[in-house]
Amino acid sequence: MLSLVHFKTEWNGASQIVSMIYEDLAISYKGMANFFTVDMETENMLAKEYGVSEVPAILFFRNGKVIDHAKGLIPKNTLIMKIENALSSARN
Repeated sequence: MLSLVHFKTEWNGASQIVSMIYEDLAISYKGMANFFTVDMETENMLAKEYGVSEVPAILFFRNGKVIDHAKGLIPKNTLIMKIENALSSARN
């Protein structure tokens, strides 16, 4: 199954905006993808492990491997397109 991991911080304005979009998409894609959130303030080693240096960042995983990513203030329609592409590539 597709998993998305949102790396964010509480103090970053762009993170807060993307968080609202991310939470909305988590509801829309429930059962099709898993959605996780990582606070970079408390989980900085995990962020380093995956090369995340700027927030917000969303990594797309399948079978434990990063298959796509989105960084910065990402428009909702861009995230939807990336999720749909990841889901359709899994079906092929």
